[in-house]
Amino acid sequence: MRILMHAQSYPPIGGGQEGPGSKTGQTEDGVSSEHRHPTISVIICAYTEDRWELMLQSVASVQEQTLQPCEIIVCIDHNETLFHRCAAYWADFAASTPPIRVIQNKYDGHLGSARNTAAETAAGDILAFLDDDAAADKDWLAILIDPYRDERIGAVGGRPMPVFEAGRPAWFPVQFDWVFGCAYDGLPTSRGPLAHLIGADMSVRRTLLEQVGGFHSDNHDDMDMCHRVAHIKGSEAVIYEPAATVRHFVPASRPTWKYFWRRCFFVNKGKVEAFAQMGDAATLGAEARFVWYALTKGVPRGILQAAEGDAHGLARSAVIIAGVVLAAAGHVAGRIELARRLRRQRQQATGQILDTAARAGGRGK
Repeated sequence: MRILMHAQSYPPIGGGQEGPGSKTGQTEDGVSSEHRHPTISVIICAYTEDRWELMLQSVASVQEQTLQPCEIIVCIDHNETLFHRCAAYWADFAASTPPIRVIQNKYDGHLGSARNTAAETAAGDILAFLDDDAAADKDWLAILIDPYRDERIGAVGGRPMPVFEAGRPAWFPVQFDWVFGCAYDGLPTSRGPLAHLIGADMSVRRTLLEQVGGFHSDNHDDMDMCHRVAHIKGSEAVIYEPAATVRHFVPASRPTWKYFWRRCFFVNKGKVEAFAQMGDAATLGAEARFVWYALTKGVPRGILQAAEGDAHGLARSAVIIAGVVLAAAGHVAGRIELARRLRRQRQQATGQILDTAARAGGRGK
C-alpha cells in the first residue's frame, strides 16, 4: 500500500493562522505563547449527503466548544455535489471564530487520503479528528488536549459513545461496540496508554503525523497512525482519555447480524495487510488482549446475567464467541491472501530476472 502523503507536503510548522495557541513569539498581552494552549485544527471528513444533518450537528458541536480551535476544516471525499453544498452553506464562515474552511480530498483514496489532504493545509499544532456523524461534548477539546502538556505525548484519543437510531439490540454485546466505531467494554476507564485509538475521536501532534508520513491506510488509518507513533515515541506516547466524549450516531442498518459478522471478518482480514505495511511498528498485542478480555470477562458475565434472569445473556455470550471466531477466520484468510500475493510477487521477480538473463545471454552469442 503506497503512502498517501509524504512529509514534504506539509506547510512549515507554525505557518498559517497564528493565535493564542501559537508556539512562538508573544501574544498581544505580552505573555509568552509557550505557556498557552497549543492551537488546534479540527478536521471533519465527509463523503455523502445522506449524513447532512448529522454533519451540521458535528460542526456545530465544535463551534460550541469551551476551548475554541483555531479552525474547522471540512474535507469532502470525492463528492462534487456535497462539496459545493458545503462551500455554499459555510461561505460566510471563513472569517468567523473559529473559521470554517471547506476543501476537497485531492488524493485517489478515501478517508485516510481526505485526512491527509486536510492535515497538509492545517494551521494547528494539534490535529483533532471528528467523524461527520459524531457530535462532541462541549468540553471535548479542552479535555482531549490536556495530556499534550506532557511533551512526550504524541497522540490522544477520546471515547465515542454510541447513539442508536433504533435502540441497542438486546443480543448485541458491549464488547463489540468497536464495529460501530465506538468505545467498547475492555477499554481503560481512566486516562492511560492505548495501542489503538478510535478514529471518530482522536488527535495527534501535527509534527508527529508529518514524521510518520501521514496516514498510510484508508480502512485502518487510525490503527496505522497509532502503531507508527508508538513505534517512534514509545507505547506511553499514545493516550486514551475517556472523559473526552463524543456521541457517535449508529443508524438502524448497523446493529444487525449481517453487519456484525462482516465487520468482524473483513476488518480483521484487512488488518493483516495493514500490519504487513507497518513493518516493525506492527504488533498484535491489542488484539490478543481484546480476545482474552472478551472470552474471560464478557462470556462469563453474559452467562451470569442469564442465570439472574436476563433472557438475552446467553445470546450475548454466544455472539462474543462467534465474533472472536469470525475475527480469527478473517485473520487466517488475510494471512493466506498475503502469502499468495507475496508468492506471486516473488515469482514475477524471478521471471523478470530469468528473462533479463536470457536476453543478455542471447546478445552475447
